[in-house]
Amino acid sequence: MRVLVVEDIADVGEAIVASLERMGHRVDWERDGRSADELARVQTYDLLVLDVMLPHLDGFSILRRLRERKDRTPVLVLTARSQIEDRVSALDLGADDYLVKPFDFRELEARVRALLRRQTGSTTNVLRCGALTIDRAGRVATLDDRPLDLTRRELTLLEILAARPGRVFPKDELIDQLFGLDDEPSENAVEQHMARLRRKIAGAGVEIRTLRGLGYQMVTA
Repeated sequence: MRVLVVEDIADVGEAIVASLERMGHRVDWERDGRSADELARVQTYDLLVLDVMLPHLDGFSILRRLRERKDRTPVLVLTARSQIEDRVSALDLGADDYLVKPFDFRELEARVRALLRRQTGSTTNVLRCGALTIDRAGRVATLDDRPLDLTRRELTLLEILAARPGRVFPKDELIDQLFGLDDEPSENAVEQHMARLRRKIAGAGVEIRTLRGLGYQMVTA
């Protein structure tokens, strides 16, 4: 999944980015509120992790503008303000959840998983597709209870496809979810990851189909 982190405090932002990347997400990080608002207008994200106190444009204003554009991207608000009024304001403006600083990163990760599960319609952190089992909390995948040796991007790709079996994912959408702004993504890179993933899940009872001109989908073989 692709996540935008908006946090101006360097060490906090670095720690959040590192935590989300360990979870397998592609992360873009903005420190300035106005720049974050502009980026959210042109780039599609699966989740925004949004601080309130930001230079040039505060997090509440970013959230308000996002919802005024009818953008339904889940938003997790981070705030140092513990007053009930601020938490209520965030939720009333359209936030999906909030965390009060300082927070335990295990809770951050759990809340991120919950928001992304809600977005895909899942109720647990475990995905099952054929003989495949994907533990999104533990970041492991097994085939007939045997661990699969997957790279981080291969696991992310498998999770994307298995979370919505039958759905067709265009290459450009997969590029957005697999690569960050600092990467040099290409359709060829997606094809290479897909080819390796197909070999590793052979015999799983599922098939990753290529629909020429459309994209990829996972179906029961």
